[in-house]
Amino acid sequence: MRSSRHSGPVLAVVVAAALAVTTGIAPAAAHPRPGDKVPVAVGTGGAVATVDADATRVGIEVLRKGGNAVDAAVAAAATLGVTEPFSSGIGGGGFFVYYDAATRTVHTIDGRETAPMTMRSDSFVEGGVPIPFADAVTSGLSVGVPGTPATWQTALDQWGSISLHKALSGATEVARRGFVVDQTFVDQTTANVARFSAFRSSADLFLRRGAPPAVGSVFRNRDLADTYDLLGRKGVGELYTGRLAREIVQTVQRPPVRRHSPLVVRPGLLERADLASYTALLRQPTLVSYRGLDVYGMAPPSSGGSTVGEALNILEALPATTDRTQTLHRYLEASALAFADRNRYVGDPAVVQVPLQELLSDGFAGERACQISATSALTKPVAAGSPDGVYGPCPAPATVGTEGSDGQSTTHLTTADRWGNVVAYTLTIESLGGNGIVVPGRGFLLNNELTDFNFTDTQGGNDPNLPGPGKRPRSSMAPTIVLAEGTPLLALGSPGGSTIITTVLQILVNRLDLGMTLDAAVAAPRATQRNTAAVQAEPGFDRAPLQALGHTFADNPEIGAATAIEFRDDGSVLAVAEPTRRGGGSAGVVERP
Repeated sequence: MRSSRHSGPVLAVVVAAALAVTTGIAPAAAHPRPGDKVPVAVGTGGAVATVDADATRVGIEVLRKGGNAVDAAVAAAATLGVTEPFSSGIGGGGFFVYYDAATRTVHTIDGRETAPMTMRSDSFVEGGVPIPFADAVTSGLSVGVPGTPATWQTALDQWGSISLHKALSGATEVARRGFVVDQTFVDQTTANVARFSAFRSSADLFLRRGAPPAVGSVFRNRDLADTYDLLGRKGVGELYTGRLAREIVQTVQRPPVRRHSPLVVRPGLLERADLASYTALLRQPTLVSYRGLDVYGMAPPSSGGSTVGEALNILEALPATTDRTQTLHRYLEASALAFADRNRYVGDPAVVQVPLQELLSDGFAGERACQISATSALTKPVAAGSPDGVYGPCPAPATVGTEGSDGQSTTHLTTADRWGNVVAYTLTIESLGGNGIVVPGRGFLLNNELTDFNFTDTQGGNDPNLPGPGKRPRSSMAPTIVLAEGTPLLALGSPGGSTIITTVLQILVNRLDLGMTLDAAVAAPRATQRNTAAVQAEPGFDRAPLQALGHTFADNPEIGAATAIEFRDDGSVLAVAEPTRRGGGSAGVVERP
């Protein structure tokens, strides 16, 4: 493995004393105590922002000991697998975006789950109709090959400076000694009681004595600690070709359903050969220019980079404005147009022809932007455009179907180090609690990522996101890094299913167009338009001026849970997490100025 710690532009001049961690987060103690969540931190020497105080503390500790941003990202992600097990873990997958300060280049890893080779386009159809979505979620049928362990090892091999064993050590300690349960953990467990109760392994881990843990109690996961020890000693191959692989396949094919469970739990198609053939892929990032900045994102099978990028291109194609209502109106309209194109064209590039270059072209953006009026909102849903390289007058209005379903249970973390390296990493197990099934004796939930496929054709014979053998389902994850003249300015991302795209886009608009500070841009009330008749909006979002333009609204209590880092002119970094959404997040820096 290659260390990138020795070169590249520095974030600030760091002296030895700078390595004293001053995050506002307590160091590991002999007995767990509640973590102090600080949503905003400013400093030098590196930064970590996650949804969880323990994960941020573990990532900061890696930086403090001389690790780089990649090392810290893997360590924090592994800790989230302990403390946020319903959103992430080694049973899932994700997308990893990395800025290498030594070469001033951006790289990405596609750690998306893959379908079994026996999966077909009608695998979620029985008797000519799609199976109930809830049945698909809680099943072996929804499980794709996990990509997270391969992502961690690939990132460390390519750009890290420590071993997987060292990267997992902090998370292993948290799993073994336990962490203090907060209200969010209780709420998420409670939401899954019916599902977890159906499986012996899940109930044994999460419903001890038959009920969710109490707020303030200590939750330990010694099975996961042992699993992390196994991966650290023997490598992630243990999950893809070893004993753990066999146990995953057995769990998928014969789910450990309790007798007399009322749930219909279908067995899955996963075979050991599917696990053995998995690869986390290095892909070229997406890239668009916006307001003189370079915005890098994740290419297909994620639709995050293409849809955020197309929407930014549409916005830049419109005449400049400083009016807040017009800026938000354009944001909603560009989102709808870009989502129409996402739904029609984006899928696994190994299976479908994704016209990515044209989707991100200025010509196509201009053709789409010409449909946006300053005085009235478009009737939704809007039609997909034609990214064919021949662009002219606006096409006639038409209607199409709405977007497919994406899971809501995801997490995002952002890291930076004192050498200038940066990571934006989004990972998931899909729905809240994944497929609901813990691998017996292993301490982690399996994903239900294959429900991100469309169960039936939604595009009149041209659906790019139907299931298929070995196929990666379309994702909305949008880890994003923004460069100014080749050096980092922003790194950000969010969970939230398909609202990930609009959350990232709105934060960028808030920061770059409306001039908000980054912490204000993250905290501001959100609205999401994904080519649907109504805009979903949080309670605090100001709707009246946009209603006057013809937008209609529906309530959404909470949209996204972002983390972000900004690199400031004085050499310091601003780490930001949510102040309240999803229980609030945790930002830390190695040294405060």
